[in-house]
Amino acid sequence: MGQTANILIVDDEVGFCELVHYMLTKEGYSVDTATSGEEGLDLLRQNNYDIVYADLKMPGMDGLTLLKAAKEIDENIIVLVITGHGSIETAVEAMKYGAYDYITKPFEKDQIKKVTNKAWEKKQLVDEMRYLRQEIDKRYCFENIIGKSKVMQDLFEMIKKAAETKSTVLLQGESGTGKELIAKAIHYNSPRKRNRLVTINTSALQDTLLENELFGHVKGGFTGAHTAKKGLFEVADGGTLFLDEIGDTSPNIQVKLLRVLQECEFTPVGGIAPVKVNVRLIAATNKDLYKAVEEGTFRKDLFYRLKVIAITIRPLRERKEDIPLLAAHFLKKYAEESQKPIDTISPRALELLIEYDWPGNVRELENMMKAAVDLETGGRMITSRYLCFNNRNGHSRLPCQEENKIHNFQEAKRVFERNYITHALKHCKGNIAQAARETGIIRPNLYDKIKRYGIKVENYKDKV
Repeated sequence: MGQTANILIVDDEVGFCELVHYMLTKEGYSVDTATSGEEGLDLLRQNNYDIVYADLKMPGMDGLTLLKAAKEIDENIIVLVITGHGSIETAVEAMKYGAYDYITKPFEKDQIKKVTNKAWEKKQLVDEMRYLRQEIDKRYCFENIIGKSKVMQDLFEMIKKAAETKSTVLLQGESGTGKELIAKAIHYNSPRKRNRLVTINTSALQDTLLENELFGHVKGGFTGAHTAKKGLFEVADGGTLFLDEIGDTSPNIQVKLLRVLQECEFTPVGGIAPVKVNVRLIAATNKDLYKAVEEGTFRKDLFYRLKVIAITIRPLRERKEDIPLLAAHFLKKYAEESQKPIDTISPRALELLIEYDWPGNVRELENMMKAAVDLETGGRMITSRYLCFNNRNGHSRLPCQEENKIHNFQEAKRVFERNYITHALKHCKGNIAQAARETGIIRPNLYDKIKRYGIKVENYKDKV
């Protein structure tokens, strides 16, 4: 076997200690014994143990006192109490003080093996979660981008190298992969970090509004322009401008962006004199721009101007080894925010998280962990009970073993809201403006809900 557990048996019956020592050593465990609570406590202070068996009724220091002392030495140690059939109430009392389980004398041999194996699995899970939390605060966390996989380590190196240059950067990846986080990492690790990082989602505005936002306008430049307005290029002068969803821009906007990249200047709406700027441009898209160039929907010259440095962010399903680390990060974040003592994830829940394909990527995982923390009311562990996954049609579903249960009202409300929005987007063929009109949801609020639930709008475009 791999790593083995260090186990301490504390019981005043020498024969019991010898029998359990023999059984567990044969199973591959490392076992020490003590015949009194005082001797057991000395060993606990001198060595690191994963599991302790403590007899509740011993002369001198009893098992309950030893349990409390063991937890003070190491709060993560697993304590199993030993009791007689007539003292089960005492064993239950011990569990209130942190005992993991209990066995009764006389016992079956298979019972010792089963309880010990279960306790060791629990201890390994606790240690793994503690390790992951430590790693979050160390080298795997780069500007809030979490990952220890080879893919992510290569990405960190690309971010560092890109940050040192003045070149335009094109970020390519599915929705929810963290493109905006990476843009921030590049900016705040660059020589421009003391100047502004300005962000705009180019798909959120109509063409004329987007042009006005990017380039501004002069006084009297159009009807209603009573004062001049600076555009985002001018606001970001000396810093970085992040253009999200660049693949959705119109030919008119693409021409104007090309001029800024070529000449480092632009003309405000209604203006005559060009404005010089020194802006580092980072663009992002979830579309295949190579295909868009071939189809003639995206300018070839602009594409090559944008992709001086091209960074592709892999979807979460292609780096599943990062899922436990990400889940631990979000668990810690939202447990602290909600002031809940939740500090681990059950093996079954973690298995489900790893098996899932994550169409909404890291954003979907974060939302799921937040919901699980919000819904968990009694325990210290996130179980599969409150993990709500999405099927291929975009509708939420709970794990199979939970589907027939009645769930928390707020959870049911979230499921309904997500299904309602996806149904509206399907009906409107992915047209967000139309969906906002027909549902009566204000467009900014609808965008917020779409982002919160990790809904991929492109899945509903041109569908009946």
